[in-house]
Amino acid sequence: VQLQASGGGLVQAGGSLRLSCTASGGTISVYNMGWFRQAPGKERRFVAAIRWSDGNTYYADSVKGRFTISRDNAKNTVYLQMNSLKPEDTAVYYCASDPLRVGVEMGVYWGQGTQVTVSS
Repeated sequence: VQLQASGGGLVQAGGSLRLSCTASGGTISVYNMGWFRQAPGKERRFVAAIRWSDGNTYYADSVKGRFTISRDNAKNTVYLQMNSLKPEDTAVYYCASDPLRVGVEMGVYWGQGTQVTVSS
């Protein structure tokens, strides 16, 4: 499965962005899908995930209430809607898929990353 992330950019604090991750070479309908991010000089961290079997969603505490993960199986795409963005959300965002795990341990396939920069 190849994952292509897009939608990053530069936005002012308080603004919104929607990231997309489109899969090819496989269907996301049987994969747990997730988003991670890596800020400069820091480790990659879990942001959000959605389980394929029941649609349950999971979020890091730092983004709860601001970010929403969703999926469109017909388009083979998972989204991350990011609202009320803060400068500390600045990072490269990666999408990931995993047939079994969901959450911080997931990650069999990875996308290439898309840069999100939030200015103060």
